[in-house]
Amino acid sequence: MGLKQSMKQSLGMAMTPQLQQAIKILQMSVMELQQEINNELVENPTLEEMGEEEDFDPEKKGQEEAQKADTPEGEVEYLDSSMMGTDSYKSTKNTNLDDMPSYEQVLSKPTTLYDHLSWQLRMSTEDERILEIGEDIIGNLNEDGYLVVLVEELAQKLETDNEEIEAVLFRIQRFDPPGVAARNLQECLMIQAEMLDDDDEEEIEKIIQNHLPELETKNYMVISKALDISLEKVMDLSKIIHDMEPKPGRGFSTSEAQYFVPDVYVIKVGKDFMVVLNEEGMPRLKVSKDYKEQLMNGELIGDTKKYVREKLKGAHWLLKSIYQRQRTIYRVTEAILNRQKDFFNDGPQHLKPMVLRDISEELGLHESTVSRVTNGKYMHTPHGIFELKYFFNSAISRSGGEGDLASESVKQKIKGMIDSEDVKKPLSDQQIAEILKDSNIRIARRTVAKYREAMGILPSNKRKKYF
Repeated sequence: MGLKQSMKQSLGMAMTPQLQQAIKILQMSVMELQQEINNELVENPTLEEMGEEEDFDPEKKGQEEAQKADTPEGEVEYLDSSMMGTDSYKSTKNTNLDDMPSYEQVLSKPTTLYDHLSWQLRMSTEDERILEIGEDIIGNLNEDGYLVVLVEELAQKLETDNEEIEAVLFRIQRFDPPGVAARNLQECLMIQAEMLDDDDEEEIEKIIQNHLPELETKNYMVISKALDISLEKVMDLSKIIHDMEPKPGRGFSTSEAQYFVPDVYVIKVGKDFMVVLNEEGMPRLKVSKDYKEQLMNGELIGDTKKYVREKLKGAHWLLKSIYQRQRTIYRVTEAILNRQKDFFNDGPQHLKPMVLRDISEELGLHESTVSRVTNGKYMHTPHGIFELKYFFNSAISRSGGEGDLASESVKQKIKGMIDSEDVKKPLSDQQIAEILKDSNIRIARRTVAKYREAMGILPSNKRKKYF
């Protein structure tokens, strides 16, 4: 055992409190965002809502305002879609939407953690072995998102070795939400620490590995001496760790139905489609000029100056985070629209295969970002309301040189066949597979059964009617 020097090169992003806020806002539905804004308006005196009588020149208050410096002197003053530039997105304000959703369309069962992770697993690979192991891992997570069986037990059950289980587990632990499928709190936090940049990651990992008890009791002096860093630095790093999610699955634990409104609309205008973000009820925000002027004129001193500066910075980051959220949702929706034109023209049976990587590579976003944007966000289309993740489907191969089909398109074909079957002689899963094979769609009987069960359709022996 000896000492040696090594160099590690890795890519990461700094998980600052501001970035954590941006990720939090990105994950919110439009209703959750409205509530968050209302809370911030109450808690932050430097944040104000624009009155209807206030106006501004969109050419002067364009998209570049959201990219100003992070100092109070460079705050974003207003946030409204009309200031984002004509090439950014459209809001529902001043837009006549005749095809608004009904009351029944705004009631939805929440996505379960199992569903959310299974969907990401299917979008990440087509390898049947990885899918089999992954589904077993996901099925053994508790409501907090922790793995509750040993890797050895899974290996024995699936007749493989620990290494193969660990490889698939590593994949799932990098899904959204970060830290899911960990075996304990320490591992959960370590996974989330991977998102930090190299400057802070090593010290934060040491705190997580060796000083969680001291962190819990806020005994920062012990940590400071052990790591040979300043007390102020320890407190800063501890805040980042405290802001991590110790129970990644808790956001999916509710069993009650949830109400939602569409986050985005895709409206047909002539032969074309238009993407419109839903900003109904979204306050138009601005940073208080009075507080800015008091700070810049030197009217504030001591703790008051520090408080106002922090609040101004917080207001700025809130506006910037909201802008980034809206712009990202718009870009992802527009990319989905461009790739799924047949769906928007002709309906669900015409969905094309599409995975997270397709959109992430096109837009230059991380797959986890696309996953956050599509989870829990709903799109109102000419064919009904769909969660954005609905448009991502694995490919089903077709013989005869024809292009692949999306799995959802195959589900719709199966549903159509069952809807039109002879109820006295309902189609078995094998018969459905053979009919699809005649249409050059290669699909196994067990896959037909899986799709049928996912749609809540009973097997043939329970669908049979004698009268």
